[in-house]
Amino acid sequence: MSVREKDNPVLFAKIQEQNLLRQYDLLSNCIEIGIEKGVESFDKYTLWTLNYAAVANIAQFGGRYREEPIYVGNHRPPHFNLVPNLMDRFFSVMHENWINPDHPTLLPAYALWRLNWIHPFVEGNGRTARAACYYLICLRAGRILSGRKIVPERIRENREPYYKALQAADQAWDEGQFDVTELAEYLGGLLKDQLSEEI
Repeated sequence: MSVREKDNPVLFAKIQEQNLLRQYDLLSNCIEIGIEKGVESFDKYTLWTLNYAAVANIAQFGGRYREEPIYVGNHRPPHFNLVPNLMDRFFSVMHENWINPDHPTLLPAYALWRLNWIHPFVEGNGRTARAACYYLICLRAGRILSGRKIVPERIRENREPYYKALQAADQAWDEGQFDVTELAEYLGGLLKDQLSEEI
């Protein structure tokens, strides 16, 4: 059972907002488990669950990888046949580089960019990528971070710098480079703002 935006935009928006609240509740549980078990608990099942929560009742294929082409503005995500392998590689990068003492938002930035680039789901990729990014930020900190407004909410409020940083990472990738520095710095600023409002 699902509602389409074109059929009832008001109901669609209401369900989408309720899903977001449920996803944030679920995200807190996932973070607690991750803190207890380590970064290896960040796997496809975690992402599938977060995606399902984000798109419940607005998309019928939530919580599983896409099996059709998808188009996102000017970005053409990889063929759906490549998604499982790309996602396996994605998790491998996360797990193998976890102990790297670089900037605390570098791997979360990588996750945010790479999930948006792969676009592994039919719907809710951005919401799932932002949740995964925040999961990793909290895992790096070793706790659920406080603040009145968390990083994913801050991204939603002002998306222009977010899109700009994603495009910079895309451009670097198209040129044969890996560079998510702009995105990592952007996330660092949002995180600083969040923590400055600790309650």
